[in-house]
Amino acid sequence: MTAKLRCLEALQYDRFDDENYATHTSEEQVKVEDSVEELFDLFSKKLSVEVDAPLLLRNRHIAFLKKSLTHLPSTYECLDASRPWLCYWILHSLELLDESLDSEDASKIAQFLARCQCPEGGFGGGPGQYPHLAPTYAAVNALCTLGTQEAYNVINREALQQFLWSVRSSNGAFHMHVGGEEDIRGVYCALAVARLTNTFQESLFENCAEWIISCQTYEGGFAGCPGLEAHGGYAFCGLAALSLLRKEHLCDVKALLRWTVNRQMRYEGGFQGRTNKLVDGCYSFWQGGSFPLLHRILSQQDLTNLDTSWLFQQQALQEYILICCQSTAGGLLDKPNKPRDIYHTCYALSGLSVAQHSLGGHTNIVGSVQNELAPIHPVYNIGREAFLNATQHFYKLPAVHTQPS
Repeated sequence: MTAKLRCLEALQYDRFDDENYATHTSEEQVKVEDSVEELFDLFSKKLSVEVDAPLLLRNRHIAFLKKSLTHLPSTYECLDASRPWLCYWILHSLELLDESLDSEDASKIAQFLARCQCPEGGFGGGPGQYPHLAPTYAAVNALCTLGTQEAYNVINREALQQFLWSVRSSNGAFHMHVGGEEDIRGVYCALAVARLTNTFQESLFENCAEWIISCQTYEGGFAGCPGLEAHGGYAFCGLAALSLLRKEHLCDVKALLRWTVNRQMRYEGGFQGRTNKLVDGCYSFWQGGSFPLLHRILSQQDLTNLDTSWLFQQQALQEYILICCQSTAGGLLDKPNKPRDIYHTCYALSGLSVAQHSLGGHTNIVGSVQNELAPIHPVYNIGREAFLNATQHFYKLPAVHTQPS
């Protein structure tokens, strides 16, 4: 067990101060801190009898995820246009938990995703739906996570590149679908699938870096589009996209680092997505996943005072996830008193993996050593092994060179 748990000290920290000016936001913050304090206090009492605490409920999470592959409650009906995402969230979570599927189940998922692929290239949110960059990213990640020859063969690389051309904007942005909105997610999704599948072309991503830089705000984070508010998910997409372009040095790194480190909540230990918002388990990755990328940029700038740890409180994040975000029935959640779901299970576990694994193979595991998750590639948010296997496969194939139709 970790020698000194930060959450025990957190009970003594000053709580949020509304300075005698209560707002809806401040009242909600106090409620969250109350619920977190209750869990920290309960955990402190358990420590005397549970020597391995906090414990990752691995088997319960696996059972929840495997059941979700075939049986989902009616609350997921709203995600009918996001079915490749459901596949990715479940597969990636199982991958992090070192749980594999049998060959029959893996084949069924690959065949389902093949039905989501569109004749004009890219993947839709379900069979027969129009191609869209978000489910295309999810489907490619899911197929690479499966890592079988059948899964790799599903991806029509020539058609995929043609689809990317069809949603490209001359200003360097990407539309999420033909005629759809353009935002920083589109650039990241397009770059991620192009790099993974060896369909990247310099001309396809001309002006992208400049457009991404225009989305960096006065706070230091990135917005979805120029002129909007900095947001954790968009900030990750912007930084990861610049990394995929090998142009991360173009952004204001110090401002981005300052904004990102200030999103970790002092009392709870988890991350918020925006200034003056509440902690949320999914930002364990959307914010936490940026730190390995920021570390690489700073290392390239020869800042010799950097060590192997990331520049956030890794122990505090692990404790928030393990103590406050686990459902005893399996699955992870946004914050205490919220329901479990597949999305938060995926990104809370992804953030937990980032917090556990530092540069050079160094680990810092809170609780039992059995809590350790598989390491991820932070740019794509798939397992490191899955990334290596996929790139080894696709980069043996001839590069794809199509032109806009």
